[in-house]
Amino acid sequence: MKNGSESKAKLLKTRIDLPEAARRTVVDLLNQQLANLSDLFSQTKQAHWNVKGPQFWSLHKLFDELAGKVVEQTDEIAERATALGGVAQGTVRMAAANSKLTEFPSGISAGMDVVKAVADAFGAVANSLRAAIDVADEQGDALTADLFTQIARELDGSLYFLESHLNGE
Repeated sequence: MKNGSESKAKLLKTRIDLPEAARRTVVDLLNQQLANLSDLFSQTKQAHWNVKGPQFWSLHKLFDELAGKVVEQTDEIAERATALGGVAQGTVRMAAANSKLTEFPSGISAGMDVVKAVADAFGAVANSLRAAIDVADEQGDALTADLFTQIARELDGSLYFLESHLNGE
């Protein structure tokens, strides 16, 4: 996390047998992904609200469905952080301060421009999750690595639907 607040916070006791240092590292990693996914949700809703053009209805519905999936993924990430004795850093302000995504382009509304921006964001989060898999695994937390794998797989599926609109762009 950019502000480092989680690293200094005391972890709650748990019967999960990971060493405290490993849990602290993984909770920080989970909170980074929580920030990224929260930002991805808001960017996808931004696209849903503002897309225009001949494919409006299908894109409007697609973005809403994708946002719904991301909400579920953020919940799974946050619950894993708290299960490890951490605190989920999940407010909008926390996400804004800590997300590694680039800002959604201001003022775009043309269908394919919006699809490209959303695809870029989905790709960035999926790539970040793939990197996080290795770190969780190095910390001995196969369950968090598995969670990251599951969510990255789902995001890749969503990315396939987005990229299919872009004719190889």
